[in-house]
Amino acid sequence: MKAAQCTAYGPPEIVRAADVPAPVLAAGQVRVRVDAAAVNYPDVLLVAGEYQLPVEPPFVPGSEFAGVVEAVADDVTSVRVGDRVCGTGMVGAFAEQAVASARTVTPVPDGVDLAVAAAFGVAHRTAYHALHTVAGIASGQELVVLGAGGGVGLAAVQLGVLAGARVTAVASSPRKLEAAKAQGATVLIDHREGGLRAALKEALPAGADVVLDPVGGALAEPALRSVRWGGRFVSIGFAAGIPRLPLNLVLLKGVHVTGFQLRDLATHLPDRFEANEERLRALFAAGTVRPHIGAEFTLADTAAALRCVADGEAVGKVVVRVTDEGNTRQ
Repeated sequence: MKAAQCTAYGPPEIVRAADVPAPVLAAGQVRVRVDAAAVNYPDVLLVAGEYQLPVEPPFVPGSEFAGVVEAVADDVTSVRVGDRVCGTGMVGAFAEQAVASARTVTPVPDGVDLAVAAAFGVAHRTAYHALHTVAGIASGQELVVLGAGGGVGLAAVQLGVLAGARVTAVASSPRKLEAAKAQGATVLIDHREGGLRAALKEALPAGADVVLDPVGGALAEPALRSVRWGGRFVSIGFAAGIPRLPLNLVLLKGVHVTGFQLRDLATHLPDRFEANEERLRALFAAGTVRPHIGAEFTLADTAAALRCVADGEAVGKVVVRVTDEGNTRQ
């Protein structure tokens, strides 16, 4: 089968199209003919050999896919050949075929494009659980979203507005802020214009109730300073580097600083996790929430898709079209 393969650790350009053996179908698994796969920042880190759970090359990167089930193991009864499904895993999505546990794939609602389904899972699940399972967002609260033009950021803006929060979007370009505005953000701040601390203080004189930070780096401290007494700061990732936060701010403000990893919730908060998963699936099936796809690439151009995400150029989600090689847009 055709796939995008990482043969050694390095920059996105190390990933090349290749013919590789089809994945072996094991007990409890399904094989999916991949229509589309979405790019996430951890994919870039895995290719670079910088992710906390490394995968030794050679491997097929890609952690999020959607397509049609081609085969099921003999012990699988919950999924049938011909079902349209989406799923996630560590690697293997940037290929014509992918295998996954039958327990981890989700039906794609009728009428939903498979590229939209591929782009939905990781970003919206991360944003939803960060807001509801961890931060406890409520109607009328002030929410600050860093990296508001990215996949998780735009999902957080959309879901925060849906929850009744007033959203301040912080992003790195007018184009990203326009996308956040289209999702309902009320206050728009371009942090590259300088003075994020002053801008947040002017926009939120009484302080933020919740800050969602998938960026880290130099943005984390001024965002933390914007949190009111007793507010919540949720760290989701470090696309701009790991920050060093002065703990005196946490003490003086009584701020709740929480780290968030999606995979941990199912283990440590299984009941709350599944309840919120069901709510999010219902919103998606009803068409209430949808990902913003900012760019599409062919399977042969997977390296360019990874580079787009690595350089922070993506607005919303970046998708690799696997079975529709002529449908590329940016």
